[in-house]
Amino acid sequence: MVAVQVMKEDLGMRDRWREIGLLAAVLCGIAVVARLVARFYAGDDVGRQDTVAWVAYGAVALTLAVAAVVWGRRHPMGRVAADLSGGALVGCLFSVLVGPFISGGTPFANGPGFFFSTIWLYGGVAIGSSLLALLVLTALGQDHRSRALKRFAETQRARPRRPVRR
Repeated sequence: MVAVQVMKEDLGMRDRWREIGLLAAVLCGIAVVARLVARFYAGDDVGRQDTVAWVAYGAVALTLAVAAVVWGRRHPMGRVAADLSGGALVGCLFSVLVGPFISGGTPFANGPGFFFSTIWLYGGVAIGSSLLALLVLTALGQDHRSRALKRFAETQRARPRRPVRR
């Protein structure tokens, strides 16, 4: 019986890591596409490069917000926060460390200040969009806990009340 329990937990963790990996892969894909577009479309035009970067940050924010809403409906907030943090961390590291090589540069080509400001900006976008999505989800009563409390209340109302004997 214990072996079956362990196998079920293992399957759950495998699915959980698969979801985190898929989120990280999507975020890495956004970084790759943005770097390639910046390299071939923008060239040396700083204005176009900035536009491509902001569109990429918008795509990252939208992706994390959608993941927060989907996961927030199914899982407790602690798990959702940990999963989103893991995916965003991998996406950020890929974007900052590997991304510059795609566009023909190096991570520290513009100096350490630019490198760390990029990390802070990515983190701010990730935290802000995820937090906003989770707050809206909670305000609408569609998060995991609100839905569980609603089911509990419905089952309590459905049961007939037992008279108390004195």
